[in-house]
Amino acid sequence: MQAAGGAPLNATPDATGRPPGGQGPARARRLAWLAVVAVVVYALDLISKTIVVAELEGEEPLRLIGDLLQLRVIRNSGAAFSIGAGTGMTIILTVIAAGVVVAILRTARRLRSLPWAITLGLLLGGALGNLTDRVFRYPAPFQGHVVDWIETFPGHFPVFNVADSGIVCGGILAVLLAWRGHQLDGTRAGDEPAASAGSAGQEGGKPSERASERDGEAGA
Repeated sequence: MQAAGGAPLNATPDATGRPPGGQGPARARRLAWLAVVAVVVYALDLISKTIVVAELEGEEPLRLIGDLLQLRVIRNSGAAFSIGAGTGMTIILTVIAAGVVVAILRTARRLRSLPWAITLGLLLGGALGNLTDRVFRYPAPFQGHVVDWIETFPGHFPVFNVADSGIVCGGILAVLLAWRGHQLDGTRAGDEPAASAGSAGQEGGKPSERASERDGEAGA
């Protein structure tokens, strides 16, 4: 059906069940959410590291909550939560972190889901935070050690930072969304068969409708 100027009043929904005209704005909004979350995580990580390096590095740990939480600055050459520290794999970890950032940006091209936008934003902000340390910090470019400074249950749990928290939270959300069947394009895993069945039912009803019309014309 068309309006006076030839513009369609209703458009056939695409595979996601939405009219094609709404895809651009929806995608733009989701990308905006991803960018905002990533920038917040990255900014918090960068600012907090700058402060603790200036104020706490080389000092005794700052105990905040008894044996539960303290602040202690360490330089980590390994992955998140000091995994692989001291193994001489800093350059390899830098390349992996850069690959993760590129993969997230490529994945974002198919993004239509708000939960996935937040998830990818957390992962991107965390990956960029630690990648910045590896590229620019001591001892050398692309071999820098990540600044970790948050220690829970001192002596029993690895020291970490805001970027690590973003990566872990994003990873947990990604697992939950995948388990619940939420797709990047905003659909759910069980929605497509139902939509296909509905389309098949509509297609099956058309011949009978045409037959009824012919019978009515013959009777007239």
